This record gives sequence, C-alpha cells and structure tokens, in this order.
Amino acid sequence: MSDKIKPEDLDWANLGFGYHDLPYRFRAYYKDGKWSEGGLETDSYMRVSEAAQSFHYGQEIFEGAKAYRRKDGGVNLFRPNMNAQRMNRSADRLLMPHVPEEMFVEAMKQVVKANQEFVPPYGTGATLYLRPFYFGTTPMVGVHAASDFTFEIFATPVGAYYKGGLTPTAYVTGKLDRAAHAGTGRAKVAGNYASSLLPGDEAHKAGYSDVVYLDPRLHENIEELGSANFFGITKDGKFQTPKSPSILPSITKYSLLALAPEFGLIPEETTISINDIDRFAEVGAMGTAAVISPVGSITHEGKKHVFYSETEVGPYTQKLYKRLTGIQFGDEEGPEGWIVDVPLD
Repeated sequence: MSDKIKPEDLDWANLGFGYHDLPYRFRAYYKDGKWSEGGLETDSYMRVSEAAQSFHYGQEIFEGAKAYRRKDGGVNLFRPNMNAQRMNRSADRLLMPHVPEEMFVEAMKQVVKANQEFVPPYGTGATLYLRPFYFGTTPMVGVHAASDFTFEIFATPVGAYYKGGLTPTAYVTGKLDRAAHAGTGRAKVAGNYASSLLPGDEAHKAGYSDVVYLDPRLHENIEELGSANFFGITKDGKFQTPKSPSILPSITKYSLLALAPEFGLIPEETTISINDIDRFAEVGAMGTAAVISPVGSITHEGKKHVFYSETEVGPYTQKLYKRLTGIQFGDEEGPEGWIVDVPLD
C-alpha cells in the first residue's frame, strides 16, 4: 500500500499534473442489477479478479473534473452534472448501466469534502483534479458485457497539464487515428487514450507538444489536439470548433461556445479542413485538464502554419481564459447552474 501524501509535503505552485495518494475516495458497486449505496474508502488499492472483463475486453469509462478554491476559502465544482451525463452516454456505448446522476454529483462533493485540505489555495492556479471511473469486474474469458461493475472517484491536486501553462506550443499532424468514425470517439473510454500513446510519443520525440488528429475517413479535417478539443478564432471573428461523430464532446468546449458571444465572437461547430487553417488568427486546445492552451503553430506535411504568435497569447484566447477561470474560481458570475458549491466543515 502506498504512503498517503500530507498537505505540507506539497509545493502548490509547482505541482505538475500527477497522481498523489489522498486519504479518501468514493466507491459504489453494481451487482444483481442494482447499485450499492456507496461511500468513502481509504484503501487506494482494489482486489479484482484476474479475469475481470475490463482487463481483457476494455469495458471501462472515465471522466475528468476539478474542484476550485475560492478567494473566500470555499470550494466550487464546475458543471458536474455534465460530467455525469457524459459518463452515462459513454456507458450507453459500452453497454454499461447508468450511474445515477444524483449519486455521481453527491459522490464528487463527498470526495472533495473528505480531502478538502488538499484543495490547493486560491491564487496558486492549482486545482483538485477529480477522476470518476467505472469498469466491469465480472470474471470471464469470453467476449461479453460484464454484469458487475465498480464505480470510483478519486482526487489528486494538480497544476497545469501542459508545462508553461498559458504559453503557445507547437503541434504536428499525425498519420494514425485516435478513434474510428463510427467507433467510440464520442465516448470517454480508456481504449481511445491507449491508441493515442504512440502518435503522442512520436510527436513529443519530434519536439512538438502533441499531435493533431485528422478525421479517420479522409485524413483531411481536424478532429482533436492530443487529448483536448480544438478551437480556432477566425480573422473575421468566429469561434470555431470541429463537429464530428468521433470527437469527445468537451464540457469546456460547450462552455466556451456559450461564452464566446460575450466578446463579440460568433460560435460555430463546423467542419475544419487542415488545408484551410490559415484563416485562423488564434488557435488553442481546450478541456478540463488543458483548460485553454494556446497553439502557436501547426506543422502539416512539412509546412509550419503560425497563428497569432509562437511566444505570445492572442487577445481573444486571453479573454476567454480569464472569463472561464474567473467563473470556475468564483471571481466572476457565470451562467446559472454552472457552479456547484461544496459544503465544507
């Protein structure tokens, strides 16, 4: 069993994006067609059969969310109901029973409250990352859907996903696919991320931040940036993001589509050809882990396409980042229902 971390062991301003074994996590178990009540547990290890379905046939889904320390010392969750709803859409794709939305959100609150001393202080830019995940545990060697499942949420304090935070980075288009056109791209399943390891590693070795995935049919249209969604701001004031059946629907993406008109931008989900990216004045990656990460350039077939700057953040990207994080940390009022307060002791 690993040693539990203590708050005084952490350098809040230099956390990086890594795992720390915190005191508490939530677990619930599905058996005989129903969920257990679930509750907090202290052991970060689980006893699971070697023949558990998820080990061999990949019936596993997960989510990513964050808890944010406010200036007044309280803690916010950002749109947790959307995480619950997306997990259940993923569950539908993998033939898994729904996790009740109320249980999901309440479990997130319980995990944050139990580990509240690990929610990073306001002003550090760090957050408490929450990882809900859910997998089949039925022992089997034939290819079938499981009938028994474990649902868990653990937490870990994190800093920026990309080193340097809000600093433009360089991407390159890849030749490999993250997900099939009619496959599991819209579901947040482990296999999609396993398939991204090789192209991501190749991009890193070539000196890039990550790979640009193109559509799996034509290899022409932009899909995602590594493990994040793509956005581009055109020179005529449109906030555009790709629309495709193989893209994970990012909660951050839909939040930014809703906020873009506040800055005079026209929000659009549309097909974006890699051959037409010079129309963008600014480009970025967006997601729970990435938040908003500016893209300085994309190299495609040996040609580098530079956007606003390779060293400076574009003005709209800065405004959107400030607005989004202002809502998340409680500094600014956001749309109704976006923020859920976590009751603390």
